[in-house]
Amino acid sequence: MLLFSGKRRKRMSDFERAAELIKSAKKIAVLTGAGISAESGVPTFRGRGGLWQKYRAEELATPEAFQKDPVLVWKFYDYRRRLISKVEPNKAHRILAEWENSLGNIEIVTQNIDGLHQRAGSKKVVELHGNIWQAICLKENRVFKFKENPIKEFPPKCSECGGLIRPDVVWFGEALDPLILEKAFNLFESADVAIVIGTSSIVYPAAYLPQITKKNGGSTIEINIEETALTPLADFFFKGKASDILSQINNYLS
Repeated sequence: MLLFSGKRRKRMSDFERAAELIKSAKKIAVLTGAGISAESGVPTFRGRGGLWQKYRAEELATPEAFQKDPVLVWKFYDYRRRLISKVEPNKAHRILAEWENSLGNIEIVTQNIDGLHQRAGSKKVVELHGNIWQAICLKENRVFKFKENPIKEFPPKCSECGGLIRPDVVWFGEALDPLILEKAFNLFESADVAIVIGTSSIVYPAAYLPQITKKNGGSTIEINIEETALTPLADFFFKGKASDILSQINNYLS
């Protein structure tokens, strides 16, 4: 006869195991995509149904479109800016900001241009594709904050030199800023835990970032409403909304 003293230890849930992994990490790198902002109501302008007036985003978010008709392109971005200004960071954004304050070892790399991570309180944010609330003066090649909402003049001009400005975002056909990309690669290379939230994991080079952590012996946690190309490589895959999943993990961190 086998005798047991005390209670048998309850098996840890995946949420608890993921929380333990996060707690023990020396450095955490987070990659976020459109999925995390979709929960706040930020619309997606790509793919089927992604029309603005009679145009697709792919037809407007290009250097060629801007050169041909900067007024039309800026009206498209003015529309997007007005929509984004009406939404708020959701619980997932806020939990990541809380972790930055409490853990102190977490940095975010985002594919989003909406600035919601910063509005939630995150300070360590690398924006791969730029920021819709910034602009570039084409005359002086200067990046500056541009929060005029709604835009009063089309196309808007630089307040200092009067030159034409464009949104500080990466358009189709343009390469990512090599310095920003290098910083993102370094973050995931030095991280022992990578958390991937709301991204399809098919757009490179961003999709390669969590793989770098994995190849260097780190662990990956993926959160998405559906499986992706990364899922087979992830140590933990949580299917669902980012706010729900992060809340459950956060319960074990508190």
